[in-house]
Amino acid sequence: MAKRYLVALTAFALTAGFATAATGATPPDRSARGAVDSPLEAHQGHSQDGGTGGHLPPAQSDVELVGKLRVHDAEPGVISDVSTHGDFAYLGRFATGASCNGGVYVVDISDPSVPEEVGFIPAHAGSFVSEGVQAVGIRTKFFRGDILVHNNEICADGGLGGMSIWDVSDPLNPQPLAENVGDDDGTGDPAEVNQIHSAFAWQAGNHAYAVMVDDEEFEDVDIMDITDPRHPVQIGEFDLNVFEVDQPDIGLVQSFLHDVVVKRVGGHFIMLLSYWDGGYIQLNVDDPANPVFLGDTEFTNPDPELLEQTGAELTPEGNAHQAEFSRDNRFFLAADEDFAPFRTSPLTITTGPLAGNEYTTVPVGGAAPVALLADKKLNGPVAYGGYGCPGTSTPIPSADSIFPPGSLEPGEEQIVVLQRGPSDDPNNPEGACFPGEKADNATDAGWDAVVFVNRHLGDAALDEPPFCGSGAFPGDEQIVAVCTTHTAFHEMFGRTPDFTVPYPLGDPGDLEPDIAEIGEEVEATAIFDGWGYVHLFDAGSFQEVDTFAVPEAMDPSFATDFGALSVHEVATDPKISDLAYLSYYSAGFRVIRFGPSGIEEVGAFIDVGGNDFWGVEVAEGRGRLILASDRDSGLYLFRFTGQPH
Repeated sequence: MAKRYLVALTAFALTAGFATAATGATPPDRSARGAVDSPLEAHQGHSQDGGTGGHLPPAQSDVELVGKLRVHDAEPGVISDVSTHGDFAYLGRFATGASCNGGVYVVDISDPSVPEEVGFIPAHAGSFVSEGVQAVGIRTKFFRGDILVHNNEICADGGLGGMSIWDVSDPLNPQPLAENVGDDDGTGDPAEVNQIHSAFAWQAGNHAYAVMVDDEEFEDVDIMDITDPRHPVQIGEFDLNVFEVDQPDIGLVQSFLHDVVVKRVGGHFIMLLSYWDGGYIQLNVDDPANPVFLGDTEFTNPDPELLEQTGAELTPEGNAHQAEFSRDNRFFLAADEDFAPFRTSPLTITTGPLAGNEYTTVPVGGAAPVALLADKKLNGPVAYGGYGCPGTSTPIPSADSIFPPGSLEPGEEQIVVLQRGPSDDPNNPEGACFPGEKADNATDAGWDAVVFVNRHLGDAALDEPPFCGSGAFPGDEQIVAVCTTHTAFHEMFGRTPDFTVPYPLGDPGDLEPDIAEIGEEVEATAIFDGWGYVHLFDAGSFQEVDTFAVPEAMDPSFATDFGALSVHEVATDPKISDLAYLSYYSAGFRVIRFGPSGIEEVGAFIDVGGNDFWGVEVAEGRGRLILASDRDSGLYLFRFTGQPH
């Protein structure tokens, strides 16, 4: 059942999150969730990169291509989000392998058939722009004009985070109002401002506000008063997980804010938040410093779209990415983003006294999935490689030194086990590192695959479901990897599970295996579970009405070599209550009609050579002109030519 509440939130001291004042409840301890260490770590695991190559064939149905623009420095993955205001569009510049010079392209769309790139607003050196690009007019006693807000994430040394606000009243001559502002824990130091994944601004009466997605803290809903956009003031930060919006009973515990919008609904300002594994949440923000929690959705179990199209009964994956209210506010449409069309079966020990024991597995953000193996099966004996961080006193041993060529059975992999962390480990003073760094070291040592295992957590109850971190993996040397439990770590090597915190001092003896020790044989197989898709919810009851995916997204024959077939964003039509537009990565631009009876596709476009659409937005007052950002090229402008109801 979807949860509905009317609970006032109080922002106190800006760092304490919020209290459930109406109930007097004590916020639960996030450390007991066994999930992410920070939203930053989770966001790094869900980077916006389809990366599977190929594309679907061209298609065009009831959609007119009005115009398109290739930016001057186009390269794969360079474009992120899109916004439009008046005669101009704004395209975010992402970080790519060749560049970390983020910012926002300015595009004149006064003649949408021939859009023209007319400027570029640079982000701070070492920073890039992703989800948070929005242009909007505000009128306050401090400022009357048009502003552009954009997020900042860090991709190089010296980069700065936070939100930047620009005066774009004259889009050909944008002026900075405030740059890299946000949660700095009261230091006043721009270098201490947390990086953010998205931002959204709105006006309420004589005041203007912005909400940001904080990448670096559990209190990831940061709200600022921007009534004076030259001097923004943070007025609250909140962690909505105090309402237990995740669903740990079905493994959805990576619950963090990903995207957010605000709309005036029935005389109230309602914030609609996309909480990755938590679902879609509504807050009343009539008083943004003291929001009221209204309720949240639940992910239907078993996954309804997968069940309908394939008959498979699997748990839903979560991945709440972005959502918008319908024009009449009766519904909201929500986009679940998922780049992994396969999940991995439980890891099974296949030899020794514990043969048959199974352990939960979860993906490792950025790693190659088991599905990329020729037989879609990870199997073979394991060896322990320690933590695997750069600079550790005991490096990962080479694969051939432990499993020489020809020593394994055909189809088996050389598998190294690496432990998450370290954290609070007196035996390892070098410190922790991301799994991408560990995997890079494993690749250099010749290993075929990595089994990452959860670290010591102090309590066996915290070991399920596991989480092994995430982070950028070496793109040219991707390695297959899965994450499993700390219990599995011990039992793969014939040890009794131990969860001691702090870690045992000195030689752990029988508690843990030695570096290069060979364990039992294991096996895990890939299971097709489809790409990300769209939900339709009743906005009042939070009940799911229907789901929608392009057919190829639920067909295993399209799981590789056709690009990413996940939805990314949805934009509802501001004039027609039952129309919405989808940016669907390699599945192109899609138009859907929706209502109490469900969702149906009524339009589509895929260009010759394919598309990779990220953002989508409707240009109001321009004859139903819809803008979509293509990650590899720039801007597309469409009109839906089908007949409205």
